[in-house]
Amino acid sequence: MARFEEVSRFHGHVCPGLAMGYRVSEVALVRLAADRAGDEELVAIVENNSCAVDAIQAMTGCTFGKGNLIHLDHGKQVYTFMTRPSGRGVRIAVRWTPPPEAPEVAAAWEAYLGGERTAEVLERVARRKADKVALILQARPEELFVVSGPRIDLPPVARIHQTLPCSRCGERVMEPRLRPGLDGQVCIPCCTAEDSATETSRTSPGHAGP
Repeated sequence: MARFEEVSRFHGHVCPGLAMGYRVSEVALVRLAADRAGDEELVAIVENNSCAVDAIQAMTGCTFGKGNLIHLDHGKQVYTFMTRPSGRGVRIAVRWTPPPEAPEVAAAWEAYLGGERTAEVLERVARRKADKVALILQARPEELFVVSGPRIDLPPVARIHQTLPCSRCGERVMEPRLRPGLDGQVCIPCCTAEDSATETSRTSPGHAGP
């Protein structure tokens, strides 16, 4: 299992979100008795695109490129992990709330968010971040998370699709992302309202197509 220092090198800096993703990954790998994925034997479904997801990629080997990291844009700190072919899984929802901050620390954070970058503000913000990282790394899992069984079906294995040129820009596109256009198959950026209207009239004269 990767150390936090290795995960922070992958991400580029240390922050509370990265620490939370590190702890999420620890729990998932232990609960599933899984190793870091070399292929698609482990699947991660993440419901946000925060720093935590970089820790999950580094720790679990679930990546967008392999097709076993799936992003659901729900804005929730919820992470589901499943193993192939068993279908065993675990759902991890973050429950942790940081302790109240000293007034001067809270004021420094608000000033930072407002664009203030004085030495005093930066020092207090750095200390705030370091304190949160330490709390997350030292907390017991039950203080951080609600852990349960998965609530979704195991997604299909990633498919390799044919790559074809767009009839307008000529750039190569994964076949399922091509759209019917007035002059052939076009990529999504090249697809116009006229293309969409033509396709609707071809497939649906007054009602939805099958």
